[in-house]
Amino acid sequence: MKNWTLGLLILAIAFVSCNQDNPQAANAKEKSVAEVQNQKNVKNLDVRKETTPAIPEDTVNVAKMTFTEEIFNYGTVKEGEVVEHTFKFKNSGVAPLTITSAKSTCGCTVPVFPKEPIAPGAEGEISVKFNTKNKSGNQKKPVNIVANTWPAKTTVYIDGVVEKDPNAATAKTAPGSKK
Repeated sequence: MKNWTLGLLILAIAFVSCNQDNPQAANAKEKSVAEVQNQKNVKNLDVRKETTPAIPEDTVNVAKMTFTEEIFNYGTVKEGEVVEHTFKFKNSGVAPLTITSAKSTCGCTVPVFPKEPIAPGAEGEISVKFNTKNKSGNQKKPVNIVANTWPAKTTVYIDGVVEKDPNAATAKTAPGSKK
């Protein structure tokens, strides 16, 4: 029993002395990425991951875009046609709606959006043109809209099938002719 008590006492002394060798370990706290960036010998445990997006203080009293439709299906078209559609929306929020950008993932889809603020309760439109030149098969093109809403990004889609132009595949330049 004496040996057992002596062993526990030695273990307790060793534990306390290890913590005294590293005073930072006893008072360790999480640090943000910015706090750690200028330090040397940074350990992974010293960094608190910032995984939550910045949430505005007020997510209720903001503008809100409510679309009549979020996906427009244009059906089947022939390659080379330009598909046009107008997405209608209403500002169903309580603040004026200001759109800062509307973009697609490629140059073949071009949106045009209102530059002036849309009052609460008022309606607006975003016109989209999709050029199907050199496209074939199923095509679903996003239009990402950034505005003073929560969340800030809203996406609508133009979707359908483009039939390959059979003449485009067989049309070749004759030998010796100029393009």
